[in-house]
Amino acid sequence: MKTKDKKELHIKTEDELKKMLEDAHEDLVKIRLDKAQNKVKNTSELSNIRRKIAIIQTILKEKELNKNG
Repeated sequence: MKTKDKKELHIKTEDELKKMLEDAHEDLVKIRLDKAQNKVKNTSELSNIRRKIAIIQTILKEKELNKNG
C-alpha cells in the first residue's frame, strides 16, 4: 500500500474503514480458497491483503484512542 493511500485512510470515517475492513476480510477468504485450489498465480496478493487489513485495524485503533483520550 502506497503512502498516499495510507494518508487517505486517515481521512475516512470509522464506518468507512469498518466497511473496507469487511471487504478486505472477504477478499482474503476468496484468495485463500483460490490458493487451495491452485487458481492463484500471484501469491504475494495474500500478504498484501493481510498487510492492508493490519493497516486499517491500526488506523481504527488510533481513532478510537483519540476519541477516548
